Amino acid sequence: MTQDLTDVVYLTEEGLQKIKDELAFLKGEKQEELANKLQAAIAQGDLKENADYHAAKEEQGFVEGRIKDLEDSLRRAKIIEDVGPADKVRVGHTVTVVEFDEGEEYEATYTIVGAHEADPSNGRISNESPFGRALLGAKKGQTVSAQTPGGQIQLRVQGIA
Repeated sequence: MTQDLTDVVYLTEEGLQKIKDELAFLKGEKQEELANKLQAAIAQGDLKENADYHAAKEEQGFVEGRIKDLEDSLRRAKIIEDVGPADKVRVGHTVTVVEFDEGEEYEATYTIVGAHEADPSNGRISNESPFGRALLGAKKGQTVSAQTPGGQIQLRVQGIA
C-alpha cells in the first residue's frame, strides 16, 4: 500500500524520538498518576459531585486522545533523511526568501519541517502551513504566492540548502 503524501507525517530523527519519549511518558508515568488520582477520588465517595473525580476523568480522556494521536503519527511517520539536491524546495531544506508584503521587502530563512516539529518563531515552518505549501517544489529565483490569514504574500526564493 502506498502512502498518500497528505497522510505522511514528516519527522527528523530528533522529532521521532520526542514523540516516542512523550508516548512512553503518557503510557507509563502519566497513566499511573491518573489511576492514582481516580482511586483517591473514588475513595471520597459520591462521584456525582466529586470535582476531583471529574477532573481526573477529563484529564484521562485528554491523555488517551493524545496517545492515539501520537500512535497515529508514528504509524504515518516518514523520516527526513537525505532531502536530495537543492534544485527545488523539499521537506528538510532550509530556504532563504525575500517576502513582499504591502510594498515592503523582508529577507527570511525557513526550514521546512513536518507539522509536529514546526516552530515558526525559530524559523521552522510546517510543510502544511501556507508558506510551506507555497514553497514546496519552488526553484531558486522563483516567486510564489502564499495565502495567509493577513492576505496574499509573495515569496521569492533566494537560496535552497
